[in-house]
Amino acid sequence: MDQEHGLQIYGYGLVNAPVVLSQTTEDGEIEVRISQKPKDLDFATTATPDQMKEMFSAEEIRMINMNGEKHGTVTPRINDSVNFEVTTLRIDVRTDGRHAEVEFTTDWKLDANRRDLTINSMFYGRIAQDPDKHEEKTLQSIQDNADGLKRISGERIWTELQQILEGNFACELVKTMLSLDLGPPIGLPENPNLVEFDKVWQRVKHLKYHSMTLLSALFRNQEEVMTFHSRVKLSAYDRDLGLFIVANRDDKPSIKPLRPYQMLVLTSKVKVSDTRKWVEEVFKYRGNTELLQQFMEWEIPKFPVSGHTLKENGVPAPNQFETSPECNRDDSFGKCRTFSASSTHPRQYHKVSFPPLPSPNFIKPMLLPVE
Repeated sequence: MDQEHGLQIYGYGLVNAPVVLSQTTEDGEIEVRISQKPKDLDFATTATPDQMKEMFSAEEIRMINMNGEKHGTVTPRINDSVNFEVTTLRIDVRTDGRHAEVEFTTDWKLDANRRDLTINSMFYGRIAQDPDKHEEKTLQSIQDNADGLKRISGERIWTELQQILEGNFACELVKTMLSLDLGPPIGLPENPNLVEFDKVWQRVKHLKYHSMTLLSALFRNQEEVMTFHSRVKLSAYDRDLGLFIVANRDDKPSIKPLRPYQMLVLTSKVKVSDTRKWVEEVFKYRGNTELLQQFMEWEIPKFPVSGHTLKENGVPAPNQFETSPECNRDDSFGKCRTFSASSTHPRQYHKVSFPPLPSPNFIKPMLLPVE
């Protein structure tokens, strides 16, 4: 964009970008480098929504989600692939929790004063020599106003908490929050399992893990997971992941350590792909990196007989082919009966020539008489 369309006359700022600040250089400039690929880049500007729309339209940049205009937010879609929120500086005229009546301003300081407790990397500067040293009056103020979190929507709380749980200082931040009595207002238990939380953090902090994996360590049972869910309105996937981890995080004694987890997948009543991911998160939670690798390499065996195979062996064309629900899944991935069903013979078993099996212990077909 060039100056002809007026973009450069407005001030722009960057917020919500995870960065690392290194030491000041010899020239007195702060060297900033991105420590990881940012997931959420938001921009602030002194331009009004109407001025932004004029500029983006002049550059033929498409804008989406126009509902944010009344709050000062315009969302341009760059290269038809990436969306960025650009928001006019503003002050709150009237507030009700997350809902506010705003007034636009050109004063960056006034805008900063209205921002919430989430960490926006808007102003750079050292805030403490030690990450555990915080101003006592600030901590006390947070604790005194903890009940104010009850007015914040659960969905918003979970969005912000996820970013904390996936950050480099997740353990320290969460423990500080809990020490200030912020747990119950956001749905966390009054007596969270901090010992377990510390252990799990040490296991996962160098891995790419789901935020629910770490958070699950705070819950002592599935009831506490559901209490948290009722407060923050988790997605079905996140809710079930938390329940799954709490139910399966304990030791599963077996001669073959991987087998119990394979059976969780094979007997799953939900999407197999989801269950596989949940099992992977359990391994991360437990620190079983070796089993995690083996599990990720494991392919679910496929039943070697199809309807086409049965037809080739002279089985009359039925309404459907089925695998008997009486499979013994506890024995080498199942002993299954194969039968055809028709109007004249609802359950009729046939002798079939099976193709070579991947393993002699994989499936042992049973030859049953015709009923």
